[in-house]
Amino acid sequence: MKAVITPAQPGGTIRAIASKSQAHRMLICAALADAPTEIVCRELSRDIEATADCLRAMGSRIVYARERGCFSVTPLNRNVPDRRITIDVGESGSTLRFLLPVVCALGFRTHIVMHGRLPERPLSPLWEELEAHGASLRRNSDGSVDTDGKLGGMAWKIAADVSSQFISGLLFSLPLLADGPKADPARGGNAAADQIFSLTLTGNVESRNYILMTLDALKAFGVEYCRDDTGSMLSLAQGSAYRSPGRTEVEGDWSNGAFWICAAAMSEKELKVSGLNLESSQGDRAVLSLRDLILSARENGEPVTIDARDVPDLVPVLSVLAASVSGTTVFTHAERLRIKESDRIRTTVEMLTGLGAKAEETADGLIVYGTGRLAGGCIDSCNDHRIAMSAAVASIICTGTVTVEQAQAVQKSYPDFWKDFAGLGGQVRLE
Repeated sequence: MKAVITPAQPGGTIRAIASKSQAHRMLICAALADAPTEIVCRELSRDIEATADCLRAMGSRIVYARERGCFSVTPLNRNVPDRRITIDVGESGSTLRFLLPVVCALGFRTHIVMHGRLPERPLSPLWEELEAHGASLRRNSDGSVDTDGKLGGMAWKIAADVSSQFISGLLFSLPLLADGPKADPARGGNAAADQIFSLTLTGNVESRNYILMTLDALKAFGVEYCRDDTGSMLSLAQGSAYRSPGRTEVEGDWSNGAFWICAAAMSEKELKVSGLNLESSQGDRAVLSLRDLILSARENGEPVTIDARDVPDLVPVLSVLAASVSGTTVFTHAERLRIKESDRIRTTVEMLTGLGAKAEETADGLIVYGTGRLAGGCIDSCNDHRIAMSAAVASIICTGTVTVEQAQAVQKSYPDFWKDFAGLGGQVRLE
């Protein structure tokens, strides 16, 4: 499918869709809890459905009532000996990296199927840490992964500078190991030593806020980790277990709300975004301060540098905003974008230059030389949802038509994007 966009100035009010990142986390916690949970999640996406489908395959009963925008989740039965399952994570890196440690902690023999570029994305050092604690893992020639064995052990350590998703996966799994009777000193147990599970993080912590989101979700389900003063060690008491809150709600998504926030900064009409929590743990709420930083370049003409270490998903749409002002914006520490749904540094630069902007790749990011207006043109999303949506936002400052190939990529995180774009006054034709 392709989207043909005639430049227009969007306006109105749009409510942010449910956070994909938080929905993943809530669904996993609910499936591992002690009682059923209702999760209000007003919008779905391909990635959210992938997590729900995997949890169903693991034994959880999950029903989604579209008219109420609500999941009903019945926990899975953990005590099924020699359970063999197949889960299809689609193209969702979160689903894969969150659930791989979980199935290993449960001791399920699991065949994990993945699609797109996901088999190319790294699983090290998570892979090695799982094997060191009792899991048997095998990668097959088709990119799928098989698991066997059951995790054990009290002390865990992982490099934190590769992916926060590895850390979140371990955080989800450790309560399954800790969920047992506390040590009894009267029977020879060491209450001081035997009751603590620890996870040590080494190196620079990437995407710290996504780890905080995981800790928030776990806390909502009764699991609370303690952190040391440096934040590099997380500990969990033996006997900790998932406890259902009964009902919870997925908050608005800053990652996808960022497209409308940047569009509002570029449009001649008033455009407002509602349904976003200003106190959220979501790291992408930084879009507000980064928007202002980029816009400041228009005022003083000074180059702007944005460290994307903790906000990699914002880079494509912020680069469009950077192209809309007169000034230079440098994005650094964005190396991980090369292993997303596309090589997102390359495809972001190709999207910008394809529409008439001036941009170039660097070793760890890109540089955008803002010109204020773009010519328009035809770009290929490379099946990357954030590239497709960023190109749509870029049409606001184009003088000619913008054509987006593989426009269906938005299904991954925001299926109603084109509908909402049109609802705000965007002139789009889907072919």
